[in-house]
Amino acid sequence: MTDGVTNAAAVAAGGQASGGQAQRRRGRPGNDLEDVLRAAVEVFNERGYDGASMEDLSKRLGIAKSGIYHHVAGKEELLRLALDRALDGLWEAGAQASALDAPAVVRLEALVRGAVAVLVARLPYVTLLLRVRGNTEVERAALARRRSFDALVAGLVADAERDGDIRTDIDPRLAARLLFGTVNSIVEWYRPADGGDSSSDATASASLADALCAIVFDGLRVRR
Repeated sequence: MTDGVTNAAAVAAGGQASGGQAQRRRGRPGNDLEDVLRAAVEVFNERGYDGASMEDLSKRLGIAKSGIYHHVAGKEELLRLALDRALDGLWEAGAQASALDAPAVVRLEALVRGAVAVLVARLPYVTLLLRVRGNTEVERAALARRRSFDALVAGLVADAERDGDIRTDIDPRLAARLLFGTVNSIVEWYRPADGGDSSSDATASASLADALCAIVFDGLRVRR
């Protein structure tokens, strides 16, 4: 369990810089793609994607719009990059949990812990993901990936039920929704400490995951 959780946290923290590096181009000092993407996510979360404009973003960055277009084709590409940052982290956590040589209930708990680590490390990106409503092609593609992730969670719940490790009187899909509804609610109140670094993020995510798993899995596990 510890190795799986540690790996998930490391992936979550490391992914902050990795998502855009392959597509990064040389730009003005202090305004590379990561700066643009970070500012875009802030503006999208504050104003809503539909209510945000490239003009809003250029003001936030203090550069001309042409400086933004040097990195991306437009607002929709920024949305895609931001949503992929959140979804890639969740799927990496899912892949690590699924690869564990352990009972389904242990893999399920590892997935929850990994998802919490991703949420803490990529909080603005996950917040944006949870707010999309499918109004654009990019949003619909993101929602499709999210539904597939939900199916992965439900599958682990169903496997744990068949193993006799968690209660069988709760529909696996409902249990999965309730489980990750609890995880996702963290974005509504969790705020990282000012000046936090990757080590403080890891400590915070571990504490959150411990508390969440203690509460949720105590109700799900079969009492022996």
